[in-house]
Amino acid sequence: MVARAFSVEDGNLNSSSINVARKRLYKDIDLTFAKRPDDDVYKKTDAAAVKQSVKNILLTNYAEKPFVPQFGANLNNFLFNLDTEFDDDLLEEAIAQAIDDYEPRARVLNVDVKTRPDYNSVDVTVTFQVVSTSDTLSINLNLTRLR
Repeated sequence: MVARAFSVEDGNLNSSSINVARKRLYKDIDLTFAKRPDDDVYKKTDAAAVKQSVKNILLTNYAEKPFVPQFGANLNNFLFNLDTEFDDDLLEEAIAQAIDDYEPRARVLNVDVKTRPDYNSVDVTVTFQVVSTSDTLSINLNLTRLR
């Protein structure tokens, strides 16, 4: 960030405060693409936008996003390894790394993984903080393998 130097010619600096920090408003399109009454689509703002983005990252597998083959957490790949040696820590690290790499608006606080190999499923709970606010959000996902 470029530092600004103010001089006396800039005006009376003693009477007014200089704001150098901006609060960012996060906006994303609602991925349900529900139609509003005015024929526009709804939008997600602030914490809801970040939560939708984190969920999208977690549910995306490698090579699903064009021109970015390593985008996503590739969690479905772990579902096929439930019968063999499987480490919950490896899955937790993959989730945290994917969010750190592709969502700069979120800071991961905790990742909780519970595998249920008898049901071919994994329960994932991700707790994260929105960077510009003090909002702490949690996402619960139940990933199951179809036979």
